Amino acid sequence: MDKSYNKTLYACFIGYIVQAIVNNFVPLLFLTFHSSYGIPMTQITLLITFNFGLQLLIDILSATFVDRIGYRASMVIAHACAVNGLVFLTIRPDICRSSFMGLLIAVAIYAVGGGLLEVLVSPVVEACPTQNKEKAMSLLQFWQG
Repeated sequence: MDKSYNKTLYACFIGYIVQAIVNNFVPLLFLTFHSSYGIPMTQITLLITFNFGLQLLIDILSATFVDRIGYRASMVIAHACAVNGLVFLTIRPDICRSSFMGLLIAVAIYAVGGGLLEVLVSPVVEACPTQNKEKAMSLLQFWQG
């Protein structure tokens, strides 16, 4: 395998780790959101529904723009959205009038990143000229869960 593709594969593995964090971090904080911000559990569970719904929408819409702007730019945008969404998760609830709206904005931003990562990572790994493509794809599936 050409060593120049190792960094691409590592970035893809990190992409799936980031996606796992995006999808699993907020449910760990349900009680914290409830006790710290006084948000009812019905609104908190709406955050997860909104996250997955927006990710599905991004999955559908990404086919129209990923080919135009390129895979590399799309991957950078995906990681930037995921990171900014997670950072906003700590900042936005305190800035906004409604803590729930602050959380919803943060979830929307990182859901865009998570949706893009879901669509982009596997094709990038498939396109890399590796000798053990099955092994790399299997490892990706492990990280995706």
